[in-house]
Amino acid sequence: MKLPTDNPNPFVRFWQSVWAPTTRSLRGWAMASVVVNAGITVTGAGVRVTASGLGCPTWPKCTPDSFIPVAHPEVSPLNMAVEFGNRLLTFLVLAVGLACVVAALRMAPRRVTVVRLAWLQPVGIVAQALWGGLVVNTMLNPFTVGVHYLLSSGLIAACWMLYARAGEGDGPVRAVAHRDIRRLGHVLLAAVFALLVAGVVVTNTGPHSGDEVASRFDLDIESVARVHADVAYVVVGLTFALMFALHVTNAPRAARRAALALLGVELLQGVIGYTQWFLAVPAALVLLHVLGSTLVWIAALRVVTSLRERDTQPASVSPSPTEAAAVA
Repeated sequence: MKLPTDNPNPFVRFWQSVWAPTTRSLRGWAMASVVVNAGITVTGAGVRVTASGLGCPTWPKCTPDSFIPVAHPEVSPLNMAVEFGNRLLTFLVLAVGLACVVAALRMAPRRVTVVRLAWLQPVGIVAQALWGGLVVNTMLNPFTVGVHYLLSSGLIAACWMLYARAGEGDGPVRAVAHRDIRRLGHVLLAAVFALLVAGVVVTNTGPHSGDEVASRFDLDIESVARVHADVAYVVVGLTFALMFALHVTNAPRAARRAALALLGVELLQGVIGYTQWFLAVPAALVLLHVLGSTLVWIAALRVVTSLRERDTQPASVSPSPTEAAAVA
């Protein structure tokens, strides 16, 4: 059987990956969404460390009288370009999210759970963009800035779950590890999210506020950094415990490799964190640290989804419009 995605023309294959998707192409779009959401999280940190948070001082317009950057006496052209460039990336993230929705709707047969997960992306991206407007209008209030990052983490989780569910069946969940090990995995994921929240507090207490007029949390930076480090130790300990449990119970290789990858990313992130602390938080290391935190989150999500499987069962809903074309 020859599928539309087997066409030798790359442009046709690209189009068919959305309009006549296979499980592989849908998972490809979901992974692309993970990547672009992680990418815009890092570029958002780039806006902050370059003091470009108010490079476009209004929202949705860049300046009070223009949607695109124009000369403004109070704003550096470079800062304006950095902030506006990050805004433009939102359209790329939205486009990938919409591609996921179309592919999920055109999938044969259509799967309700996958469609719902796909819709979370464009809806979440629009909500994130609106929140970004609030960040600008509150002059980079540290609370709104922190929530902005955490919303991105939520979007990444939705994208990863779409990637995982698209590759599974619709049967009941079948555990591949002991029930208590799965619970440990969920506790670990919660601890990683707590680590992200603690990191947000540290970031919005220390330097690199995004603009000299931005306010900061009125907290002792050394104290919040120590709390952040303590949570990191808990996360590493839980990860090691999960690795050990998976090893002694001879869990599937995929689960053991996922836990090992998570531990590796955590250790690298720890090296970056301590280095930036001792070097007085240079901007370049802040970007690496944000990238590392995003990778830790993705790796933790991978661990949790590797601890269960779903078998295929006959679909109970009508096939999508492309079923006949895909089978032909």
